[in-house]
Amino acid sequence: MTSITFSQLIEQLKKPEFYPHPVVEPIKVVQTHISAVFLTGDYAYKIKKPVNFGFLDFSTLEKREHFLNQELAMNKPVASEIYLEILPITQEGDQLKLGEGGQAVEYVLKMRQFPQECLFSSLFEAGKLTESQIQELGKLVAQFHAQTRTDDYIKSFGEIEKIKQAFDENYQQTDKYIGIAQTQKQFEETQAYTEKFFAEKGELFKQRREQDKIRESHGDLHLKNICLWNNKIYLFDRIEFNEPFRFVDVMYDVAFAVMDLDARGRKDLGNIFLNTYIEQTGDWEGLQVLPLYQSRQAYVRAKVTSFLLDDPSIEESVKQEAIKAASDYYRQAWEYTQQKSGKLILMSGLSGSGKSTVAQKLAADINAIHLRSDAVRKHLAAIPLSEKGGPEIYTPEMSQKTYHRLLELGIMLVKAGYPVILDAKYDRREWRAGAIAFAESENIPLEILYCTAPLEILSERLQTRSGDISDATPDLLASQQTHFEAFSEIEQPYVKTLDTTAGN
Repeated sequence: MTSITFSQLIEQLKKPEFYPHPVVEPIKVVQTHISAVFLTGDYAYKIKKPVNFGFLDFSTLEKREHFLNQELAMNKPVASEIYLEILPITQEGDQLKLGEGGQAVEYVLKMRQFPQECLFSSLFEAGKLTESQIQELGKLVAQFHAQTRTDDYIKSFGEIEKIKQAFDENYQQTDKYIGIAQTQKQFEETQAYTEKFFAEKGELFKQRREQDKIRESHGDLHLKNICLWNNKIYLFDRIEFNEPFRFVDVMYDVAFAVMDLDARGRKDLGNIFLNTYIEQTGDWEGLQVLPLYQSRQAYVRAKVTSFLLDDPSIEESVKQEAIKAASDYYRQAWEYTQQKSGKLILMSGLSGSGKSTVAQKLAADINAIHLRSDAVRKHLAAIPLSEKGGPEIYTPEMSQKTYHRLLELGIMLVKAGYPVILDAKYDRREWRAGAIAFAESENIPLEILYCTAPLEILSERLQTRSGDISDATPDLLASQQTHFEAFSEIEQPYVKTLDTTAGN
C-alpha cells in the first residue's frame, strides 16, 4: 500500500461514506488471523491481511489480489449466490475509493451478505441446528466430494511425504506455545502418534490415492464456513491459498466438521453427520484415517487461535480467551490420538421392527459407526441409495455377499477402535456365527439387539415408510418370519430383546 497502514485501511472501511450504496450502521468487522470482513448490510467485503505464515503468503499486494481471485473462482461453483466480484480499493490523493479510478492500494472480495444467524455456528449457538439439517449436510458434502476434481497431480498430495509436511509444520510453529496453551506431554504424545501413523500405514495411504480419495476438497469445513440461507445449505470459504490444504483426502473435510461438533460438546451431531456421509459414499475404509485428520484439524484450530497471541492489533481480553480456546483444541487433538477399544453390536429382527431407528439413536449415544445392510447391498450393486433395487440384488448370492461385506467392514472398524453397529435382519445362525467367532477370538464385547413387534405393526410401518433406502414391503413379512432361525443356546447370552411396539 502507498502511504496508508493496514490499521488505517480498516478504519476507512468502517466508514459508511466509503461505500457507494446504503449501509447498516455501525459496520461490523469480523477479523481472523488472515483476513477482515466488513458487514455493510446487503454486501460483505473481505480483505486479506498482509501476513506471511509460511503455509500462506499474503505479504504483497500482488499476492493478495491473486489469492482473492483464486478464492472467488473456487467458491463460485458451490456458492454462486454469495460470491460476486473482486474490486480494487484505489487512492487519489488522500482519498480512498471502492472500485474507482486511481492507483490500486488494496483489493477486496465483494460478497452477498447473508444474516450471520444463518451460519451453522450461529444456529448451533442458538440451539436451532437440527439433526435433519446435519443429515442434509452429510448428503451435501458427499455430493460435493463426488463432483470435485482429481488427477495425478492432485493425488500426489496424498503421498505420505507431502501429507507429513503440514503436520511437521504445525508442530514447528506451535512449540513456542508449550506451557502457555498446551502441555509438554500433549505436544510430545500427539506428535508421536502422527509419526507412528505415517510410519505404519503406508499401504493405507496408497489405497486412498488409488481409490481417488485425494481430491480438490474444501479444506476448511467447519460450522462457520457452512450456512443455511434461503432454505439452502451452502459450503463456502474454501481454502485457496495453499494446495496441500485443499488437495487432500476427502476424510480431511469430514474430520473438520466432526471435530468442530465434538469441540462444541455435541458428539452426537458429529456422529449423525459422519454416519450419513459414509453411508452415502460407502467410504467406510476412510474411517481408518479419520482419527489422524481429526487430531490434525483440532491442532490446526489450536494453532491459528494461538497465532492471535502474537497479533499486536488484538486486545488483551481477546488474547486471554484465545489461550483458553487454544488449550481446549490442543487437548482435543491429543484425545483423538489415544487408544480406543472397539465393540460389536448386531441388530436383528424382521423388516419394520425398528432396527435402524434403534441403531441410529444408539450410534449417536455411544459414537458408533452404523452400518446398514441396505446401504452395503446397494453399494455392492453400484446403484444409488435413492433407487429401488430390483430382484437381482436380493438373490441368495447377493445376500451372502452383503453379510460377508458387513462382517468384513465390522472387523476392520472394530480393530481400528470403533464401536460398530451392524444393522441387518441377521435371521440366520450362519451370519451371526461369523460375528460371534470374531468377537470371542479377539475378546471383543458383543451384543445382539433383537427388535420385535406384532406383525400388524410391522406391516403398517412398512406400508407408511417413505424416504428410506430400504426396499422392504409388507408382503415379505410372512416369509421372513417363517425363515427366521431362533437364537441358539450359544447365542442367547449375547441377545437382548427390545419390544418396539410402542415406538422407539
